[in-house]
Amino acid sequence: MPDAFTVLWTHETCRALRRAGRVGQRPTVAYSGIHASLPPWSGASTGDEVYALHVNRCEVFVVSRMRVLGPARGDCCEGTPTGGTGHDDWWMLGAGGCGATPVHVDGTPVGFDTRVPGELLERLTWRNRRGRTRGLKHVVDGRLERSVGLQGFYRLTAESADELAALLDAAGAAATGGGGKGLAGRGIAVPGSGA
Repeated sequence: MPDAFTVLWTHETCRALRRAGRVGQRPTVAYSGIHASLPPWSGASTGDEVYALHVNRCEVFVVSRMRVLGPARGDCCEGTPTGGTGHDDWWMLGAGGCGATPVHVDGTPVGFDTRVPGELLERLTWRNRRGRTRGLKHVVDGRLERSVGLQGFYRLTAESADELAALLDAAGAAATGGGGKGLAGRGIAVPGSGA
C-alpha cells in the first residue's frame, strides 16, 4: 500500500504560484533538496502521495495532492539540456533550491480554498521510521499557532492520509457539483505499479 506524506509550501512559494498563473493547474514536477527550506523527498517512492500544505493566518490548507511518478527524466523532459528539467513552469516549487532534484508528480489542481478543519487538524498524526507517531503541537481552538511541526517532509499515518484524501475528494465533488474522482479515480498509470 502506498505511503502518504506532507510538505509545507511557504508564503513565498504560494505567492509565486499565484503570480505565475498556476492556480487551477496540475503540477507535473516538484523538487527534493538537501536543506530545510527544500526538504528531501528521500522517503517517498513511486506511487506514494504527497500533500502540499500551506498555513495562512493560523489555518492550514491543502494546496495540491501529488502522486509521485519518480525522479527519472521522462518524455516531458526531452529536448532540454542535460541538467535541465523541462519544467520551467513549476520553478517555484524549488528548482533553485540547495541540491534541488526534480521529482515527477501527477498533482491535483493547485488551489487555496481547501481548508483543513480544526477538528481534523487536531487529529492528524505522522509516524517516523521507528513507528512512533506524533500529532501537531501548537493547535489552539482548531487553529495552528506555530507551523514548525509541518516544516519538513513527513510520513502521515494511514488514518490521517485517509482523512486528508476524503477531505480533498469531498472538496472536489463540491466544486464539480458531483462525484469528484481525485487521483485514485482518474485511472492514472503509475510506472512500475502495474496500473
